Amino acid sequence: MLEILQYEFMRNALWAGLLISIACGIIGALVVVNRIVFISGGIAHASYGGIGLAFFAGFSPNLGASLAALVSALVMGLVSRGRKHRADTVIGVIWAVGMSAGIVLIDLTPGYNVDLMSYLFGSILMVPGRDLFFMASLNLIIFLLVFLFYKDFLAMSYDEEFALAMGVPVGSLYFLLLAMVAMTVVMTIQVVGLILVIALLTIPSYLAEKYTASLKSMMIWAVVISLIFTQTGIWLSFHLNLSTGATIVLVAAVFFFLSSLIPGRTSSSQS
Repeated sequence: MLEILQYEFMRNALWAGLLISIACGIIGALVVVNRIVFISGGIAHASYGGIGLAFFAGFSPNLGASLAALVSALVMGLVSRGRKHRADTVIGVIWAVGMSAGIVLIDLTPGYNVDLMSYLFGSILMVPGRDLFFMASLNLIIFLLVFLFYKDFLAMSYDEEFALAMGVPVGSLYFLLLAMVAMTVVMTIQVVGLILVIALLTIPSYLAEKYTASLKSMMIWAVVISLIFTQTGIWLSFHLNLSTGATIVLVAAVFFFLSSLIPGRTSSSQS
């Protein structure tokens, strides 16, 4: 196990796995309890349009993905809040258009030499040290926002009408959540790719919810479970010479199916 630490790219990968686990554990819990998994998938795939635009226009793919993710999150948030009966259709259209636009823009990029697979399925072994600081900064922002507005997120997640009656700015909080989802998606794409990002956002949180009794403990255990998945997946992929992102998700899938054999909790305090 320790021999992988002699390589800088493996040390970076392990650190990236840790940072991604923190973000996915915290935000994934809110995604699961607020039932916005489909919206999260739409944001992830729409962000590919920003990656394509970045390569076509010659600026940072991370910046392109961030802009596209935030814009798509805003549009999906407006649709899901205002026209709920049409939300799934519009989200599906944005999902497809974002992916298609990204592919076409990359095709039109002069001197095309982009590794398409690294964005679709992740490239955690290629994460440079400077990106770790970007991930750490986003983690700090996410942690502080959730810490500051935890009680409001809790009220909104479990009883929106009660939250409104108590004066919680549910609309603003909802868009803040989607913005944090967008930033988490941009981070996670580097590890498992946009096609697999939903698995890492939802499986750890689903498992945590099954065996915990509060949102706070769900977040904590989702971080721990996600960390187990990422570190195990990185280790297995290194020794078996497999695609790291896909291996991480398959490890998560094994635990997901095994969890069906173990009964979950029967009650929740939701605090």
